[in-house]
Amino acid sequence: MKSLLIISALSLVGSCTATRYSTKINNLKDSIVIKDSATISKYAKTITVEELKSQIYDIATDSFNGREVGSKGQKLAANYIKDFYVKEKILPGNDSTYFQYIPKSFLPKKYNASENVVAFIKGKEKPEEVLVISGHYDHLGVTDGQINNGADDNGSGTVAMLQIAQAFKEAERNGILPRRSILFLHLTAEEIGLQGSLYYTQYPLFPLENTIADLNIDMIGRVDDKHKDNPDYIYLIGSDRISKELHFISEKVNSTSTNIELDYTFNQKDDANRYYYRSDHYNFAKENIPVIFYFNGTHEDYHKPSDTADKINFNLLAKRTKLIFSTAWYLAHKENSLLHNSDI
Repeated sequence: MKSLLIISALSLVGSCTATRYSTKINNLKDSIVIKDSATISKYAKTITVEELKSQIYDIATDSFNGREVGSKGQKLAANYIKDFYVKEKILPGNDSTYFQYIPKSFLPKKYNASENVVAFIKGKEKPEEVLVISGHYDHLGVTDGQINNGADDNGSGTVAMLQIAQAFKEAERNGILPRRSILFLHLTAEEIGLQGSLYYTQYPLFPLENTIADLNIDMIGRVDDKHKDNPDYIYLIGSDRISKELHFISEKVNSTSTNIELDYTFNQKDDANRYYYRSDHYNFAKENIPVIFYFNGTHEDYHKPSDTADKINFNLLAKRTKLIFSTAWYLAHKENSLLHNSDI
């Protein structure tokens, strides 16, 4: 009889613990309120199909010869990105330079030295806290005499970042500065093993302990087979793994802005594709930094020379970019840092 009483008591304790946790989660959800949706919408509208289209044809040009790590084409692409930030008067992210140089010795033997491209908008109230928006700009170079222009992979993420940065800068010009800082981190060497993001997390320009989250954009300009009949979607990966608050913020922002389908198929821990481990956000996640990986899934032109700019769905690219901008706006302006799952 005594053992039955003990078991019953333990069951009651477990039930109460589960109830308290459930209450905390519900309270966390309820605490997320979008107070400045009109302002967010105003600056999201500065992200246009026309500019995205112009920039993606620039970044996926034959002149960049597939943007292979350490090649002339990759460096031309790096300078294209840098020149955009100079023109927009957005600050360099590495003291006085827009480049974070990665020595040849850090990369696999066949590749020459390369560089991440970094730009920075300084926060007004908490400048030491940093939101990272990342995406790789390198691609596969030339295979069998054919240029891999990588329009979707990852020209789409690259130009989305440029448009997001431009929107934040426009707000800054109008006197609206983010509460915390934003680092626009264009990564090299993703295609050869996430080396650009690995280098950044080993030699960070801003302390990782002050990095509140990484929003990583890698392929958001196309539609996969699963969604051909309903293309109004984006895959989100990793959003709840370190911070459920980030996940709930993402959903609340989406429901009050773009209202796109958020597909979590590839976020399942038993996902055979293991996409959570296959793009640059993962190196931040390894450092216990909350992440979201935005992804459209693969398609018939994935990692082929046929991944060209004419196949991009620019209206969808614009909508997805606006979602990421709106999420970044909330994170950059929110009062408190993100709550990690370990703190709930």
